Amino acid sequence: MTTRLPGFSVSGVAASKIAVAIVCLAGLIACSDSGGSSQTPTVPSETATGQVSTGNTSSLTLVGAGERNGIFDDRILFGQSAAFSGPASELGLGMRTGILAAFAEANENGGIHGRTLELTFRDDAYEPEAAIANTTALIEEDLVFALVGAVGTPTSRSAVPVADLNGTPYVAPFTGAEFLRSPTYQHILNVRASYYQETAEMVNRLITDLGIVRIAVMYQDDSFGRAGYQGVRIALADLGMEPVAIGIYPRNTKAIKTALLDLKQGEPEAVIMIGAYEPVSHLILWARHTSFNPEFMTVSFVGSNALARELGEHGEGVYVTQVVPFPQDDSVPIVAEYLEALAKYYPDEVPGFVSLEGYIAGRFVIEVVERCGRDIDRTCFLQHIRDGQIIDLGSFELQFGQDDSQGSNEVFLTVIGADGEYQPIERMIDRTR
Repeated sequence: MTTRLPGFSVSGVAASKIAVAIVCLAGLIACSDSGGSSQTPTVPSETATGQVSTGNTSSLTLVGAGERNGIFDDRILFGQSAAFSGPASELGLGMRTGILAAFAEANENGGIHGRTLELTFRDDAYEPEAAIANTTALIEEDLVFALVGAVGTPTSRSAVPVADLNGTPYVAPFTGAEFLRSPTYQHILNVRASYYQETAEMVNRLITDLGIVRIAVMYQDDSFGRAGYQGVRIALADLGMEPVAIGIYPRNTKAIKTALLDLKQGEPEAVIMIGAYEPVSHLILWARHTSFNPEFMTVSFVGSNALARELGEHGEGVYVTQVVPFPQDDSVPIVAEYLEALAKYYPDEVPGFVSLEGYIAGRFVIEVVERCGRDIDRTCFLQHIRDGQIIDLGSFELQFGQDDSQGSNEVFLTVIGADGEYQPIERMIDRTR
């Protein structure tokens, strides 16, 4: 495989290292924010058409050398770099499942303007360097029309400049980071609410519902964790408050014991956690084991199904903010359609918030492709829906503007019940009474 950069024609790992160096020298990413392992996974690209009746959708597809930007006579090719291995893998897998379910649904009905929708995907294991290499390969080798369903803030921070330099749409990343919502990046279209909105809702619920004022924060030591931490600080500062304790842990690890000790010193009534499901569940389990039982809250990125499974009987009372409707509430039209598509194309998959977000991302892509018509191009895809009109995907509404790249502002509150299942709630409950 050959990666093409201006003035270069090199292959494999060498190309990815040059890409990293060029982007870093240009000042486009924080290269010190790599965390964890710096090894780039050498995972082959796979392509799924969505035209299947089971969860096994992978098949290698060769793209014609004469075709550019993923638009073919009979199909449109999208790309995804996400975590399909490692401690955040269920997030990438869930997003992919949801996107493919939406694509399969559309393809079975004849596609969009005579074209089927395909998704080619590469594993970045939630590592920024791998996200750069994958994004470069998806654009330069796979020739994708747009990128959809990326997972994570540090990986997006690394991949976005590559997509921007190539004019490639970056659609529905699974992150609420604020930089993705900057008017500077006109090639980004976010579906979900931001981390600032999620953390503001957390602080508001804790204070309004429970009267809690001693709030601590645990966060992942990277751009994702800092984005959520900053959101908590802003929400508290608006009320003349600040965190009573702070715990930090390294990305892609479960090394949370030092963070737990730091949190305990502040004697908090509640801990807001900004992390993925493995370290977050690890901290809660250790806290329960040591009789440290404040209210625990975490953001949607955690991966709700995986968190509940990891916590088991110790999950009761853990709160999670969500940015999509409850995935079992079939009174919401898009949820009913998601459940039907999941049962048909991925019958072994358990419905969840992550795959529902992936499905909504896929439906959003389909809606924009539909509106652009047969002569679709990237300019139409990025600008056609920025006129302030409401896009109703089935009682889940999106609205974009010229300087507003975020479609939804919805934040929902859920809690894990005694049965280990999530429950949607309007307000927090004082479990000490």
